[in-house]
Amino acid sequence: MNYATELNFDELTNEGLVLVDFYADWCGPCKMIAPVLEEIDKEDADLNIVKVDVDAQGVLAQRYGVMSIPTLVLFKDGVKVDEMVGFAPKPNLVQFYSKHK
Repeated sequence: MNYATELNFDELTNEGLVLVDFYADWCGPCKMIAPVLEEIDKEDADLNIVKVDVDAQGVLAQRYGVMSIPTLVLFKDGVKVDEMVGFAPKPNLVQFYSKHK
């Protein structure tokens, strides 16, 4: 799992299927979804997960219109293909990104 900044965001999201987790350390639902994303990251080699701290990377959050957290934005080869807002259980998350494989 990688952490993105303005400097490396495009590089981290430009190839393959990438799930970007826009989060904040103080966010309860973000803390709940974090271990689920870690599990998925270990189990699915076809998906890269990138985390963006909205407090530290406000410009990235603005660029993608993040109004609530957690917001999960799915990229395929550098193009945004889907978005999900809020906590979701693991089966819902797997279904969310799997339809874009």
